Amino acid sequence: MGQLTSAERGFAAAILIALMVVGVAMAAAGRFDPIGIHGVIVLVYCGALFCYILTLAFGEEPDASRFSSYYDDPIKVGVALTLAWAIFGMFIGVWAAAQLAWPSLNFDTAWSSFGRIRPAHTTGVIFGFGGNALIATSFHVVQRTSRARLADQLSPWFVIFGFNLFCLIAVSGYFMGVTQSKEYAEAEWYADLWLVIVWIAYFALFVRTLARRKEPHIYVANWYYLAFIIVVAILHIVNNLAVPVSFGHAKSYTVWPGVQDAMVQWWYGHNAVAFFLTSGFLGMLYYYLPIRAERPIFSYRLSILSFWGITFFYMWAGSHHLHYTALPIWVQNLGMTFSVMLLVPSWASAGNAMLTLNGAWHRVRDDATLRFMMMAAFFYGLSTFEGSFMAIRPVNSLSHYTDWTVGHVHAGALGWVAMMTFGSLYTLIPSIWKRERMYSAALVEVHFWLALAGTLIYVFAMWNSGIIQGLMWRTYSADNTLVYSFVDSLLAMYPYYIARAFGGLLFLLGAIVASFNIWMTVRTAPAAEAVHDAPLTSGVLENAPAE
Repeated sequence: MGQLTSAERGFAAAILIALMVVGVAMAAAGRFDPIGIHGVIVLVYCGALFCYILTLAFGEEPDASRFSSYYDDPIKVGVALTLAWAIFGMFIGVWAAAQLAWPSLNFDTAWSSFGRIRPAHTTGVIFGFGGNALIATSFHVVQRTSRARLADQLSPWFVIFGFNLFCLIAVSGYFMGVTQSKEYAEAEWYADLWLVIVWIAYFALFVRTLARRKEPHIYVANWYYLAFIIVVAILHIVNNLAVPVSFGHAKSYTVWPGVQDAMVQWWYGHNAVAFFLTSGFLGMLYYYLPIRAERPIFSYRLSILSFWGITFFYMWAGSHHLHYTALPIWVQNLGMTFSVMLLVPSWASAGNAMLTLNGAWHRVRDDATLRFMMMAAFFYGLSTFEGSFMAIRPVNSLSHYTDWTVGHVHAGALGWVAMMTFGSLYTLIPSIWKRERMYSAALVEVHFWLALAGTLIYVFAMWNSGIIQGLMWRTYSADNTLVYSFVDSLLAMYPYYIARAFGGLLFLLGAIVASFNIWMTVRTAPAAEAVHDAPLTSGVLENAPAE
């Protein structure tokens, strides 16, 4: 924030004062309701930022030369928050997995029960870790590919800190038992309203920066980031239309009734996977993979075809999650059909990534960072094949309510999302902190093998567990009664739940190693030689290659 002028600091202080007033109103209206506690959290969070702004009040004014460089300060804060949420979310995930094997680890307290820490894990990892990584890398990518500085000085900070306020309210609410009980959208109405405001600011900032670009074409990674920002906003608003019990209570009720609500939830849920957990991370892949491999993308045309295929097919695929429910059969089959068709554009991007590495396999062998990205592309291909397969009605009947689905989701989360993120961070961090390299290449290597071993143990354990569960639940005796009780299947799962917790623990250890390596890189790694890395302040590149 040291690059803000006194007028910009004053505007930031005014926003924070307004939010503190909102926090006081929430605390007064809610009193002992969870919304009252969230009011106190808003007050403390904004108060701390306000105090920091005050410490800058008498600082020197930045000179006009700030516009001749990229705006990397918000990216650095976004990277730090990404790592903090990674360790928090993965720790809670390991704890929740361990509770399945050893239930007494909830210590007989309500706030630490599985039902409360599980959504805290999901939100901490998806939105805290993944969301901050997407925001930070999108700020980096859009500037470098547009050869333009971010369009505003204050709104990047508003987006970063506003988004993390949403995450804080959501996660603290789960520990208090506040939840909408919707897949990937469990925060209550006031948190959802706040996220809409933050997301509009994010959209406006991204589009304004694109509009200022000095390149004639919009680089392909920005297509994916832009789709991520726009569609997530649409999904979030429609899925979270709700009526609160009162302005002094956290509880609300959705406006959607019955099976329509189920359909909206899965339209949101599946497209959240598409546009939050896929599209944005494909943006990372299409920017950082060519840089690290030192080769151009194999085919820009294929990446654009993949983009439009993913954008169109995903929208219709959500209803395959509702096989064997009250949803009309034709809607279920529509979702199944589009899910199978979705394999084509998904594998177009996975294949494009692999073919980009053609001729650079010696670099994959020697560079663990590039290996992170290669394994991410592999797991992306694997997960999208498995997802299409699991959408087929007979397979769905075996897989969908078992641990097979948990294994599928984590093959995507650990193998695709997290590995792509860490590969991108290892490429991004020396660049924005102007370091020659990471502090320790050996620690990157250790992190890679911890992450890969953890993912494989976790996924194989859940695949085995899920298939055994499904087969036990559908085994009938000669007199047409169930052979196994639910408790029998739970006992059979016991070794797999231990393996699941162990796999998650390895992945968490990898994240801790990464955080230490990044911290040491920032503090002690040798400075890089000065390279030209600045936006164009005027004109347009005329002979840039077409994307």
